[in-house]
Amino acid sequence: MPRNAIPRGEIFILDDDTATREALSGTLAASGYEPVFFADSAALLAELRCRAPACIFLEVRLPERAGLDLLKKLHAQGFAAPIFVTSANGDIATAVEAVRSGAVDFIEKPVCGQDVVERMEAAIEESAQPDDDGLPHIAQRLPGCEPFTRREREVLARIAIGETNKEAARKLGLSSRTIEGYRASIMRKVGARNAAELLNRVLRQSRCA
Repeated sequence: MPRNAIPRGEIFILDDDTATREALSGTLAASGYEPVFFADSAALLAELRCRAPACIFLEVRLPERAGLDLLKKLHAQGFAAPIFVTSANGDIATAVEAVRSGAVDFIEKPVCGQDVVERMEAAIEESAQPDDDGLPHIAQRLPGCEPFTRREREVLARIAIGETNKEAARKLGLSSRTIEGYRASIMRKVGARNAAELLNRVLRQSRCA
């Protein structure tokens, strides 16, 4: 990263290919991002509990399909940041499975660093666009807290405008019990004792995000 440049966010990369790591590292750093590399999915998951990257790159053909399995897990959790998948042996079936599992794009190796950065920044910008339904913007994470998943942010936005669990469930196509589970998870992450304390802290921080 150039001296005195303002950091633009961390980029998590799960890939064991040296050439790919070098290509992404140099181009991302030159563009103001901080690449963070991981050797296995368990280490990446552990960091996601306390850090919120701007984007994630996953190699789908790691041993035992670890990258693709991780993609599916993050998608099921409603992870907010865009996720790209990479592969040296990409085929149509793998690309389709990756996109259906939540990837925003499929990148064949060898990667072109500058092209990847342009595609990544377009995905980051799109994911950051506010909804047009009048819901408040919810920050991805609060200082000292675990990041919210995309689904948690959707639920929290509904809570913030006064919707009941039943109303939020209907709007999001979920059950009331599922909404209750997300509310409990959000309360735990924020460390709030009640709904008023939760909304006061979350909305105050989100306005500053």
